[in-house]
Amino acid sequence: MNQPTNSKSTQVYQITIIGILFFIFGFVTWLNGTLIQFLKLACDLKTDTQAFLVTFAFFMAYFFLAIPSSFILKTTGYKRGMALGLFVMALGSLVFIPAASERSFTIFLLGLFMQGMGLALLQTASNPYISIIGSLESAASRISIMGICNKVGGALSPLILGFIVFSDSDTVKKDLLAASTTAVKNDILNNLAARIVMPYTVLAVVLFALAVMLYFSNLPEIKEASAADDDANATEKKPWQIPYVILGALCIFMYVGAEVMAGDIIGTYGKNLGFGLSETKYFTTFTLVAMLAGYVIGLATIPKYISQEKSLLYAAIGAIVLSFIAYLTTGYTSVTCIALLGLFNAPMWPAIFPLGIRYLGKWTKLGSAFLVMGIAGGGVIPQISRCTHLGF
Repeated sequence: MNQPTNSKSTQVYQITIIGILFFIFGFVTWLNGTLIQFLKLACDLKTDTQAFLVTFAFFMAYFFLAIPSSFILKTTGYKRGMALGLFVMALGSLVFIPAASERSFTIFLLGLFMQGMGLALLQTASNPYISIIGSLESAASRISIMGICNKVGGALSPLILGFIVFSDSDTVKKDLLAASTTAVKNDILNNLAARIVMPYTVLAVVLFALAVMLYFSNLPEIKEASAADDDANATEKKPWQIPYVILGALCIFMYVGAEVMAGDIIGTYGKNLGFGLSETKYFTTFTLVAMLAGYVIGLATIPKYISQEKSLLYAAIGAIVLSFIAYLTTGYTSVTCIALLGLFNAPMWPAIFPLGIRYLGKWTKLGSAFLVMGIAGGGVIPQISRCTHLGF
């Protein structure tokens, strides 16, 4: 990939703008952990399998839209493509209004899929953008900064949404159990579903405003060098012919699946272990705080003390050890191990993405799309996991 000679002030401006976008990514994405529990209750879903369609609908949008996003970006460029992604996310947020009115799980899933569509475009644009505005060796540090922005947004979102929709969750559950007729029960659930309208309306307004601001901003457009400028051997190769692109996509598929398990699904896991909603609504935030700590550690150590490749290796080993402990224990010990997976998940994306798109040159957008497709693991792996010892 090319190594731009941006001035320090220009690069700081670029990092700031993209950092705001990553905050939005995290805020929207990690709402899903609370939504799983909320929609299971509000839409009167009977099984966790149905509730996990929240993550399935959201993350599968990446699989279907990542490649089209790369072609859209060829036409729009990075800046306008990111603005378009924000606009699509805003439309998806507005879909929650009729979904709540009808208490329709299907319409909620449509809104989530549309949000995922917008994020697919944003991720396909913003990740290579932040990777190629400086040297490959420092790319993990820049992405770690983005990860901090992402996880700060992610840590706040379940707290905010949980407070709005679950402030009296125990009372609501008692009222539902005491409901004497179907009409009374439906009235309680309709009132509960209506709570989602205000936060998602505000979210839509913010996303629309950010889309307009980004479109008219002076964020510099960047262009990839030709593949020949970086690697003469890559001139005749397409991204799907390059092993590190395919392996990178596979790594992201597995990593995002594990990240969603540790973040979005931890609340359902805790509920299956006997914890109440008053406790489980905070579990996602615990995972994200651990991830935030991991990003700070990565920012301080990569590449000064450890390479991207070594950080990925050590993080994978640590995650495997914690997974075994979680599997073999129960209660707070097991939940704590799941939450601490966030610490070891944090270095993975910053290492995998820049390594996966290195030397792609003119194929950077398409190669990035292949990697972004791997995010679909966040929808697939939780569905598989429900049949395991972890209680899903």
